[in-house]
Amino acid sequence: MVTQVRHPIWLPAVKPAGARTFATLYALESFARATITSVVPIQAYELLQNKQTVSLLYTLVALIGLSVTLFMPMLIDRFSRRWIYSTGAALLAVGALLFMTHTLTGQLLGMLARVMGASALSITLNLYIMDNIRKTEIMQAESMRMAWSMIAWTGGPTLGVYLYTRYGIVAAQGLVVLFAAAQLIAFWHFRLGDDPFIRPGKTRPVNPLKNIGRFVSQPRLRLAWVIAFGRSCFWSTFFVYGPILMVVTGQGELAGGLLVSAGNALLFAAIFWGKAGRRFGARNIITLAFFAMTAALFAAGFNGEKWPLATGGFLLLGALFTVALDALGSTAFMRAVHTYERPQMTAVYRTYLDLSELLPPLVYSVVLSFVGLGGVFCTLGILTIGCGLLTWRHLPKSM
Repeated sequence: MVTQVRHPIWLPAVKPAGARTFATLYALESFARATITSVVPIQAYELLQNKQTVSLLYTLVALIGLSVTLFMPMLIDRFSRRWIYSTGAALLAVGALLFMTHTLTGQLLGMLARVMGASALSITLNLYIMDNIRKTEIMQAESMRMAWSMIAWTGGPTLGVYLYTRYGIVAAQGLVVLFAAAQLIAFWHFRLGDDPFIRPGKTRPVNPLKNIGRFVSQPRLRLAWVIAFGRSCFWSTFFVYGPILMVVTGQGELAGGLLVSAGNALLFAAIFWGKAGRRFGARNIITLAFFAMTAALFAAGFNGEKWPLATGGFLLLGALFTVALDALGSTAFMRAVHTYERPQMTAVYRTYLDLSELLPPLVYSVVLSFVGLGGVFCTLGILTIGCGLLTWRHLPKSM
């Protein structure tokens, strides 16, 4: 009918994506993940009653997660980034529901969902950041992103353990579902789209093995991976073996949550480290951070289970310098990767996180058969000093 008029639908204007956009999304993701960071290893230890078996469980989960990460570019090419990101947020919620069963099967599947969700979110968010943030502004944007997540990583672990010990697993994991839903709503509110310019062409290989070969052939990408792997090994060790240290030495589950929260509170220092990197150069600060981490880890290893509170203090000192790597480390990758191969190289780069959750527990399971938890921290110290030497030798002075 001529009297019928189809009025346009006016959508509210959304500002172009910037540093605050990605800081907001990462903060919500951090709340969804941090709330059960200390709960997951404690729950695994309750189910298995063995430190070595817990290490093997983490190894199995990380191995499967690594396979998913390597195939992520194919999934992004097939379904687009926005749907992969959305699926990642949904997997965090699904993992929480599986953890609620409080069974070994639920624990395994929940950990898998959590790892796969984190992989999807990490890769797609990094692609969005490289789309929208200039290379000269990446260091500042990454510092802001880490600092904004500080609240989540500070209060989340303690809150999660408190809810778990006081009200049960449903309360702790239910909070994860709420934060994952909030993250998903915020993402669609920002209406981030895929940049067709960086999508791989039809003739470009997406075979994971070819992508790995291409990545390894570029020295700057290799070094960026080593830097990220070293810092991630610290955090994976800190998050898993810090709470276990508190439990096995009689300090209690809540003490484990407080230790992790205290370490995460140091993320606020990312702003300071970002300024220090711009003032003194990323190469100098990253090298300093690795050497200082090493000293703290050897001190923690010496104290071990004999003086758990002193061990926890040295681990916190190591965490302070690891935050410097959080703030500056990814700059080495984002400045080196070619625009046309970002999805493929980002997926390979992201394997640092999977391998940092795969290899350390495997090595630690052997170490723990001979020595106590102190040996775990000393083993990590050997790795970090190697990372520091490589950084000092090969990272460009212009960084």
